[in-house]
Formats: sequence, C-alpha cells, structure tokens
Amino acid sequence: MPMTMTEKILARAAGRDHVEAGDNVWINVDTLMTHDVCGPGTIGIFKERFGANARVWDPDRVVIIPDHYIFTANPQAHRNIEILRDFVREQGIRYFYDPDFVKDEGMPSPYADPARTHYKGVCHTALAEEGHNRPGEVLFGTDSHTCTSGAFNMFASGVGNTDAAFILGTGKTWVKVPPTMRFVFEGELPEWLMAKDLILAVIGEIGVDGATYRAMQFDGEGVLSLPIEERMTLTNMAIEAGGKNGIIPCDAETERYVRERTRRAGTRAEFSPVAADPGARYAYEKVFRIGQIEPMVAKPHSPDNKAFVSEVAGTKITRAYIGSCTGGKTGDFLAAARLLKGNEVRVPTFIVPSTTEVDASLDQLTVDGVTLRQIFADAGCRIGPASCMACLGGPADTFGRLNSAEEVCISATNRNFPGRMGHKQSQVYLASPLTVAASALRGVITDPRDVMAGVAAV
Repeated sequence: MPMTMTEKILARAAGRDHVEAGDNVWINVDTLMTHDVCGPGTIGIFKERFGANARVWDPDRVVIIPDHYIFTANPQAHRNIEILRDFVREQGIRYFYDPDFVKDEGMPSPYADPARTHYKGVCHTALAEEGHNRPGEVLFGTDSHTCTSGAFNMFASGVGNTDAAFILGTGKTWVKVPPTMRFVFEGELPEWLMAKDLILAVIGEIGVDGATYRAMQFDGEGVLSLPIEERMTLTNMAIEAGGKNGIIPCDAETERYVRERTRRAGTRAEFSPVAADPGARYAYEKVFRIGQIEPMVAKPHSPDNKAFVSEVAGTKITRAYIGSCTGGKTGDFLAAARLLKGNEVRVPTFIVPSTTEVDASLDQLTVDGVTLRQIFADAGCRIGPASCMACLGGPADTFGRLNSAEEVCISATNRNFPGRMGHKQSQVYLASPLTVAASALRGVITDPRDVMAGVAAV
C-alpha cells in the first residue's frame, strides 16, 4: 500500500515494510535534543528510572543546546546549566553547546564574545547549522518546536521529559503513526510576502487544533522554491495548529545544505531521504494559491486569530520584535534590513538573532554596502545576543520582555497567548519580519507594500 513521507520514515525506524495511520509502533530514534529548561528534568527522571550510574544509549546521538534562559541573573537558570554540564561530563556527550560564559556567581555579560565559546543559541536553528538534521531520520526534542527540523525531510517532534528520559536510556520510543494533512502552495512569493504569511494563512484556515496529532506536509512549487530557512518557518509552526510533525519533501537544495553542514561540523554525513508514494492517502488536502495571499497577522491572543494586515492597519503598537526560531534567522534579518535602511523606527524595536552564526551574519551581510548591524543601529533598533529571549517571556530582566499591561507588540515569533512574551495583559500580534519592520517604521501596524511603495508616513 502507498505511504506518505511520514509513514515511510516511521516504517523504516520501526524495521517494518509498511505502516499506516493509526498503527502503534516502537521506533529507533536517531537523535535526541534537549535544552536548559527541560534537560535537568529529563536527566532527573533518567537517573530515577535507570539508576544513578546509568549510561545513555549513545552519547553521540544526544544533543544538548542551552538557549532559553541564558542572559539573565536568575540563579535557577544558571543552576540548570550547571546540571547539564555535570551530566555531559559524566556521560561523555560530544554535542553540548555550552554557554561557558554563564557562571553561578553572576549574570553573564550580554557582550561576551560567543565566538570564544561553544554557545550556539536557539536549539532549532542550531540543529540545522550544526549538521544534526538529516533527511529520512527520526529526531525528538524536549521542545514543542522540534517540528522545525521536518523542513529537512525528517520526522521531528517534541516530547515531554519522561519520554525523553526513556529515549536517553534506550534509544527507542513508542508512537502512533499520525495521519497526514497535505498543504500545497502554487506560485512563488512576491517580495512583500514571507513564509510566515503562508503558515499564518494555514493556521487561520484550520485553527490551533486543526492538525492535532497529524503530520502537516508542505508541498508544491511554492514551498520548494523557498530557501531552506523559509521552509523551516513553515514546519516550525506546525505545532501551532496542533501538528505532531511538519515535513517537506527533500530536493537538491535540501541535500546541498545538509552535506555542507555535516561536512563543516563533522557530524554523520549519511542520509536517506524519502518521497511520498503516488496514491498515498491523505486525511486532508488543501491548495493555496500564493497570488491570493496577502500579508497576514495573527491578532491577540491566538495564532489562528488571523487577519490581513490591511484589515488591522493603523493599530497602534508600543514595540516591535524580530527574533526567535521562527523569525530570527539570517533571511529574516536581511528582509527587515532592506526596509529599515535609511529610516528610523518610531517604537522600541528589538533585534534578537537566533544563533551566534546568525549574529555574525549581521556583520557579514550588506544592503547597498552597509552591514545589517549598522542598518539596525542607524534605524534605532536595539540588538540583543543570540537566544530565545522574550519569545517565551522569561525572567523580568529578559531582553525585550513585555513587562507592563499597556504593551502592544508586533512580533515575528510564533505564539501570542496571554503572557507568552511577558505580562499577561499585554497584546501580541504575530507577523512576518517584513510586516514587523514596516510597522516599526510607522508606529502602527503597516502593510509592507505601503513602505515598499514609498507611501508617506502616517
């Protein structure tokens, strides 16, 4: 019987010739990722269940990437990192991206030189950059946005601490094969649209529970014409629709990226991509014509509270935020810089690279001969160090956090539930980096087409 991409990967991982939606199977896991928020809890459960002296199933398949609460004076945040360090030393884990400028005795300097450390930044971007994403494999992580890695033709999904602890000890887990929803995009993106607009259109169409425990397959020329980073934006927000995983077909661009990254990082280079069989069964199929999609926002307080930017244009904002695993990649900042060059923002605007590599690109990439970092500085933006930062609120001293009820933020992040970015009464509009940049220039929610067309400032 024909299989979808997700079914093929799970069949291979289960050692079976065939699986279908609804099957319960034990599978072998290729990679387990954890970070500073969930890692200590996972380690505690692992030691409780497998013994204080237990060994992980394969130290070279465990990836630990502290990223959430790095640049804070919070002592518990620092303690979490120390727990990870101790475990890494004990187990001989190779892939630990240590923020080794973080010490128990005080807050790290936001200006510490990350190039002299092993620190990388946001786990989902770092997994790709450091060569841990390989087509056809199974990756689990203790973070709901682990589905980001599905952009590389993988089965990638988030798990809780207990499941992660079991994987640590055995390299296996139990899954129910999800049915697949297929979203096909026809056409190519115009200069004023980004992948964030596409995924907000999808979530607005099906709702935050519309893909609950389903694979979300993104397909069509409109997807495969996107650069890798933009594809990652699509799969990243599968979880915002309840998806078990997001997945995209492998093509030459996928293979090029993976080969380059595994070679550079010295990680496993072998991979075996999968393609859906003709006649594979889908639980749902929807075709989106990109030419009919406008710049989108998700209004407070849900990612499925969709509106065209044109419908909410003029809404006053108090700040703008470009960053996170969703909107803090190199291409996101390049797009924003093209709008911001030669202009000044009217509200506090926070620029937060997702990784140290992305941060370095701010000094390497230029628009008309001016570096992105200089463009942002000249525009009056505030640039923070690579981290999750205010995407999930964090301690009160977190860079960019919404600390008052009066804050109205337009953000390139992925969630806008009450309190997600700080104060529970603040408001967050989700949008593409282009729309965020355009809005920062006007101080009100603004369609990027208006700025591109040179419409007079409000």
